[in-house]
Amino acid sequence: MTSKIQFLLIPLVSAIVVSAQDPAALAKDPAVIAALEAAKRNEPKTLEAQVEVCQIPAPPFKETTRGLELKKRFEALGLQNVHIDKAGNVIGTRPGKAARPNLVMAAHLDTVFPEGTNVNVSHEGALLKGPGIGDDCRGLAVLLSMIRALDEGKVTTPGTITFVANVGEEGLGDLRGAKNLFYDSLKDQIDKFVSIDGTGLGVVNIGVGSFRYRVTFKGPGGHSYGAFGMANPIHAMGRAIAKISDFQVPTTPKTTFNVGRVGGGTSVNAIPYEAWMEVDMRSADEASLKAVDEKFKAAVQEALNEENHRWNDRGKLSVSPELVGLRPAGQTPADSPIVQTALAVSRALGIKEQLREGSTDSNVPMNLHVPAVTISGGGIGTGAHSLGEAFDPKDSWQG
Repeated sequence: MTSKIQFLLIPLVSAIVVSAQDPAALAKDPAVIAALEAAKRNEPKTLEAQVEVCQIPAPPFKETTRGLELKKRFEALGLQNVHIDKAGNVIGTRPGKAARPNLVMAAHLDTVFPEGTNVNVSHEGALLKGPGIGDDCRGLAVLLSMIRALDEGKVTTPGTITFVANVGEEGLGDLRGAKNLFYDSLKDQIDKFVSIDGTGLGVVNIGVGSFRYRVTFKGPGGHSYGAFGMANPIHAMGRAIAKISDFQVPTTPKTTFNVGRVGGGTSVNAIPYEAWMEVDMRSADEASLKAVDEKFKAAVQEALNEENHRWNDRGKLSVSPELVGLRPAGQTPADSPIVQTALAVSRALGIKEQLREGSTDSNVPMNLHVPAVTISGGGIGTGAHSLGEAFDPKDSWQG
């Protein structure tokens, strides 16, 4: 079968909340079976919600309109204490017999697409095509479907399930929604965390951390002929890039670096007054990430000093490395109950899940040692983060 993630989610969530030792047996519970039947029966509603939500723009840092729609839907489905926190996260609770343990189920509101992007969803046969249709409109739709299915199955949990449609997962959003949950609005109130992100199969239990910088070199600038002999910001940046390109980093744990964007200058015959570059460094190992970050900072300073020295400090340059993204690294051990529960439920349902690493909202709880995983929302997705993004809903009730 192409996908079974939503079929997995109902018993998975139940097993996590009750800390079940035998999730395979839980999958045979009458209430859970009823919830699964409800998920199958309501899949057309899930796909309809997926399209409707996707057609509400949610560019980076401008998720408000889509968030208000999720708030309305949370309220209509009967969640309690539905509200929007100061970061823009939409939060609602489904109480159990007790307040704790509290499991957070989350999917992100934002997309990578800038304001003004046409987000209309087209239908090509059964195929749904539109920016964000899989990442993460599928996750948002699955959240809504889960609430409905749990209610129709009359599933009662000993603890609370808190449903969250969060902001700021993509790009320079820098996980700001997840950070606000754990550092502020739900601080010390989350016992376990599951993020639904994207399409397909897999369980992410390793969070790849990252540092992202925008580095700006500045100087007085001048005419390329008349003012020749003064330091050049682009030359300094070039020195820095050359040093970065020679970094030696470990392959295990995988550690990476990339100069992704550069800019500066006004004319071919002008010494620029400014040059900038954006740099991304990643690793799932916090120590390795910090080590490459220190190398990077040293390389930038050395490049500045060398360029200033080359021209005897004439037109002396300055540099400003601005941290524009910090995603903490972390992991939930493979032998932890939440990961083993996910794998056991998968096996019970005939799903061959694989553990993966990734950079998702779960990075934040993983870094704080709160048990967390990210799972996909099912279906077959193609073209993520592109205008041609598509979602194949074949067997999606099983996903």
